[in-house]
Amino acid sequence: MTRTVDDLRNEIRLAVGRYERQESTAFTKEALAAICDAVDYEIDTSRLPPKSQMRAGILWKVGLLAEDDPEMAATPFRKEELKSIAAALQNE
Repeated sequence: MTRTVDDLRNEIRLAVGRYERQESTAFTKEALAAICDAVDYEIDTSRLPPKSQMRAGILWKVGLLAEDDPEMAATPFRKEELKSIAAALQNE
């Protein structure tokens, strides 16, 4: 069975100790911060950076971006990116 974007998001949420969501939503800043921690991308947790910065850092750490450039991650994760993130978290 093919995993949907929602399935992948929930799999990632659970892998980083967050809760599963019933409705379809992108990651919150807090969930992105938890993913950053899980992939060893350091951020200032006293004041969370913009979502695009955290998404770029996550994609950089899992090998999908050459650098953590927020302009390259201005939109929510796409399905293939979610698959790569989920796979990276399973390998941790």
